[in-house]
Amino acid sequence: MDVTEQAAPATAPATPATTVHDDPTAFVLGGRGGLRHRSAGAAGTWAGIAVVLVLVVIPLRGLYLFTGGTMEEGFMLYFPELLRHGSVPNVDFLHLYGPGSLQALMGWYGVFGHSLAAERTFGLLQHLGIIFGLFALARAWGRLAGTAVAAFTVFYVLTPIALTAMAWNGALALTLWSAVFAVRGLQVAEPASRRRCLLVAGLLAGLALSFRPDLIVAVALVFAWLLWRHPPTRRPVLIGTAIGLIPMLVQVVMAGPATAFQGMVLDPVFHLRAGRELPRPPSWSHLDGALQAVAEEIPPWWRLPHLEADKALFLWFCMMVLGTVGLLAFAIWQRRRQVPVSGRSTVLLVVALLSVGILPQALQRPDSAHLSWVTCVSWPFAVVAGMEVVRRWRPRIDARAALAVGTAAAFALTFTFTALFTFRYYLLHTRVGLGQVPSAFPVERDGRRFYLGDHRAYLGVQAAVKDLNAMSRPGERLLVGPLDLRRTWYSDVFIYWLFPELEPATYYIEMDPGLANAPGSSLASDVASADWVVLTGLWSGWLEPNASQDYGPDTPNQVIRDHFCEAGSYQDGLVALYHRCR
Repeated sequence: MDVTEQAAPATAPATPATTVHDDPTAFVLGGRGGLRHRSAGAAGTWAGIAVVLVLVVIPLRGLYLFTGGTMEEGFMLYFPELLRHGSVPNVDFLHLYGPGSLQALMGWYGVFGHSLAAERTFGLLQHLGIIFGLFALARAWGRLAGTAVAAFTVFYVLTPIALTAMAWNGALALTLWSAVFAVRGLQVAEPASRRRCLLVAGLLAGLALSFRPDLIVAVALVFAWLLWRHPPTRRPVLIGTAIGLIPMLVQVVMAGPATAFQGMVLDPVFHLRAGRELPRPPSWSHLDGALQAVAEEIPPWWRLPHLEADKALFLWFCMMVLGTVGLLAFAIWQRRRQVPVSGRSTVLLVVALLSVGILPQALQRPDSAHLSWVTCVSWPFAVVAGMEVVRRWRPRIDARAALAVGTAAAFALTFTFTALFTFRYYLLHTRVGLGQVPSAFPVERDGRRFYLGDHRAYLGVQAAVKDLNAMSRPGERLLVGPLDLRRTWYSDVFIYWLFPELEPATYYIEMDPGLANAPGSSLASDVASADWVVLTGLWSGWLEPNASQDYGPDTPNQVIRDHFCEAGSYQDGLVALYHRCR
């Protein structure tokens, strides 16, 4: 069978609810993964992996042609290039995450070139890390269960931000694989193998923190339990974690402890929060997030029965909190009732702890992207959680029937509360790839390309890029920002990336409310140091119920008025190009 528990014979007494049969071939439980061609069930394992990969491939062409976040994807393209030229995050430019993802991308671009396709391929690999990390964990319940969990995960990780190589996705993938090796380290019998697994678990956990330090809650919950319950694991785990944190140590040494703490802790956790947080729970009658509202102005095709977007977000948020707490409670309850404790119950508890640990990511800004980043772990795992609930309720039930119930529960959750943001966007990317929906518009310069979704914005930016290309000289300084520098809610960082020969004129390449426009920030002096300024109104309709609506000092605008001359205005002022008056 593809699942790991046989149905009880009709004449046999009821199997006790505490009896659970682990799959000895599952990698997470100490097996070899069932991948060797001579092992029993290898064909089933490879078939499951193939099914998941097919689901990934179907929308892939559309994902490569899709518009990206002009700030987020822009800085994942541009910041690694600055690193290569000797710039230091938190010193030379604002960066709110750890250094690990930038360092990894710097090496990646060095091998595969500095292109949008290379960045998105790295993002794809991070997505696959999440998908198959959950496959490896769910594999403890059998091949079909692992395939079902990974298949649901595809719809959660490919849809929020397409293939953008965000640090969160890389960090989550590393954390999941850290959990895989941690559980495996508890299951293998040979001491040397156990130490190696735990060392790798710690190493991956440290690397995850170097990508996203805010994952400390999830990592701490998983490994605090591990180290407390299993004292012999402490030494290899801690040694591995220390090695994994080397990128963070390098950053602290280069930037200085105080500056690094300011950039990676104080700015994102305290100073930025007021300008980025959204109501909890989301509003019932309207969309709170500006990017969410823009995406729903011309919604993709979806004529199946569904909740309205604002109501779906509200219920998704509520169900996320209740489901995560319920998963943890069930995992603890089941583990306490099992004698002996099964490997499956250990996996379930680790996943529940991790799900609780990443919950703050959605609590601080509950839009569809952040909700997907959190529920991509717990909601696909409803497949196997449902199996365990059914097994408790009906110990005699056939394993395939239990899997069917769990899969139906996961599908009901996904379709009812998230279909507009998962299935609908998966279909959109597929249709783009097939040519049924026009792809985004490419802004291009010297072989570098970035996609914009709005035609008028494309025309304005491309015209400004053409003129800046003709008039600028290598080594001159460029600043990119919104039309009104009193309200720095977003910036189009990809424009910097299109001009690698120009020096960035500001620390605030990424612009955030409460940071770039804070009283006493360096923005005004940064503007004064520029040779060229590109101001855009691509996000002038930004409207959120937070401090992003507050005005900062007018000094940066005054510097523009006093010292800069207009070199071009495009699409009725949507994009403006200025140069220092001579």
